[in-house]
Amino acid sequence: MKTLVIIPAYNEEESILRVVRNLENADIDCDYIVINDCSKDSTGKILDDNNINHVDLPVNLGLTGAVQTGYKYAYYNNYDAAIQFDGDGQHLPEYIPSLVKEIENGYDIVIGSRFVDEKKHFSMRMLGSRIITAMIKLTTGATINDPTSGMRIINKELIKDYAFELNRKPEPDTLAFQIKKGYKAKEVQVKMEDRLAGTSIYTGIGSSIQYMLKVLITIIFFN
Repeated sequence: MKTLVIIPAYNEEESILRVVRNLENADIDCDYIVINDCSKDSTGKILDDNNINHVDLPVNLGLTGAVQTGYKYAYYNNYDAAIQFDGDGQHLPEYIPSLVKEIENGYDIVIGSRFVDEKKHFSMRMLGSRIITAMIKLTTGATINDPTSGMRIINKELIKDYAFELNRKPEPDTLAFQIKKGYKAKEVQVKMEDRLAGTSIYTGIGSSIQYMLKVLITIIFFN
């Protein structure tokens, strides 16, 4: 199965080279593309200097636009599956074959999940995750234990959909939307590392609550 790993990167100068080298050294049958989302630091120079396969966006499009650019690349280059893979070092390449295998088994969306076999710890962010899981279950009938995981693979049909038809963020509400449309989703147990550098945009309690509310409203009213 011809598989593409899409790595969106914005100001990831401290981690992007290690992420790419770890992927290259993992002896996995896949290609990759880094989408440099008009980084203000030296991310672009690092990609150029190390001959890393990448696309430089002329303006900052945010995560949605960067990932969508990757899906368009996957579509035009006739990939059978595409994986969203963080440029901050949290995602581990050794789990990619397990995700690809489930696409080969007929699933449309496969999520690298922290909580298939492991239990969620108790925190404000995990409370939000539990609420989103419950709302997806209520509205779709599907149980997604790690709905906020950014490590996902989609099949060829959804590559086209995400590239050209779906103007939404790669978030839990989009996942719920696709499940409601009849696409089959599955979770595969993975482990994730802490970020190599930088901070998440959802670290504060206020931003986490705002994020959760936006996702819940979209799941309930707009899917």
